[in-house]
Amino acid sequence: MTSFAQQERRDLSELLEEVGPDAPTLCEGWRTRDLAAHLVLREGRPDAALGIVVPRLAGRTADLQARIASRPWPELVETFRSGPPRALRPLDATMNTVEMFVHHEDVRRARSDWSPRPLAPDAEDLLWRRLRTVARLLFRRAGVHVEIEATGRGRVSCGSGAETVRVSGPPSELVLLAFGRAEHAKVDADGPPGAFERLKAARLGL
Repeated sequence: MTSFAQQERRDLSELLEEVGPDAPTLCEGWRTRDLAAHLVLREGRPDAALGIVVPRLAGRTADLQARIASRPWPELVETFRSGPPRALRPLDATMNTVEMFVHHEDVRRARSDWSPRPLAPDAEDLLWRRLRTVARLLFRRAGVHVEIEATGRGRVSCGSGAETVRVSGPPSELVLLAFGRAEHAKVDADGPPGAFERLKAARLGL
């Protein structure tokens, strides 16, 4: 049975082949070649990928990512498509459910003709379960108190501040907001004047 993470990987691989190595993404400063190299590095060299979250190791990570990005584009896409090393495959769904979805949208929504795509209810349920477990971490720098409500699925409180912003929408769109893609997340928001704009400008995510 194909997992949501596996399907997102396949769809992203096909999209990368379609748009080529120099297409824009929502990741600041990255073209599709950079994004593909990041994904290959993250899975193939988890030791080197520590620089993604540990600032003092960022230089080493950037150097290795640049080397990976220099590979021929078909080879780079195929390496990503093949998935994680055998030892990490049992963790694929845990590691990649959100990662594959967010980066798939990073390529989709950087295009001028994008529109939200409907996800199956079980995929939305899965994204909501993932978001609930890490929402407080992702919104820790929000600067406001955030009430997140997933349509028909419940709510969670996170962030801190004197002002409260209530944000609602499908789990998939809330995930994109939580990972710093606020300008491209289709959510509804309610709160004091300017509070949602301050939330969107905050450094959300890991």
